[in-house]
Amino acid sequence: MVSRIERRFAALREEGRAGLVTYLTAGDPDPDTSARLLARLAAAGADLIEIGMPFSDPMADGAVIQEAGQRALKAGMTLRRTLALVRELRRADEATPIVLMGYYNPIYRYGPESFAQAAAAAGVDGVIVVDLPPEEDTELTTPARSAGLDFIRLATPTSDDGRLPLIVDHASGFIYYVAVAGITGTRSADAASVAVAVTRLRRFTQLPIAVGFGIRTPQQAAEVARAADAVAIGTALVQRLALNLNPDNTAQPGLVDAVLADIRALAQGVRDARRKPASIR
Repeated sequence: MVSRIERRFAALREEGRAGLVTYLTAGDPDPDTSARLLARLAAAGADLIEIGMPFSDPMADGAVIQEAGQRALKAGMTLRRTLALVRELRRADEATPIVLMGYYNPIYRYGPESFAQAAAAAGVDGVIVVDLPPEEDTELTTPARSAGLDFIRLATPTSDDGRLPLIVDHASGFIYYVAVAGITGTRSADAASVAVAVTRLRRFTQLPIAVGFGIRTPQQAAEVARAADAVAIGTALVQRLALNLNPDNTAQPGLVDAVLADIRALAQGVRDARRKPASIR
């Protein structure tokens, strides 16, 4: 059976463009605002939706996303409530792929097999677990595959030709290339280096390649979209959300619209990236 992720990337190839992957933390700044925002992402231009699973020790994330996780946890967000949020989103949108991204500890406490089954039942299409290397991920990849979930693995600038075959083996959905070393939100991606890395990755896999970390502006997104199959943006969106919070971390009235405006601009940058300029007659 063809997954939503496969269908979406096939449609993007038909359109001759890259996709936009948006990341937001589930329950940030509160479950109701989060649900309203997630429900409008696709209409604003998100081709795939990444939802962060809040965790108290997100070691790969910078301060912006760490603070988002803390706000969500303080608002009562749990992994079960994250899955409930996905169920609610899926009732309104049956087409847009949804990927959960986060850390293994909450999944382990939930139970890998129970999590995989519950995630699939909620409407999740794929999972990215940033702290679970290929050598240690069988406990989750096996039940994920059995449940019909794509298991999306990460490649980084330090992944050499000896390690890449292990990374792409049994991966599905797409490969997520981390464009900059280190934590999220601290440096900007270099488009030329990304293009070289994507070309190298294509020697090892036929899966689509999404590039994330270090992409903040429509111009940067467009530059990366010329080489990648999708551009993933998280910190910039979470930062926009944070700028529209009151001092007590409650949402200001314009929060949802402010984040959606940024997504529209990013989506336009991605969509325009491969368009040929009109000829002058």
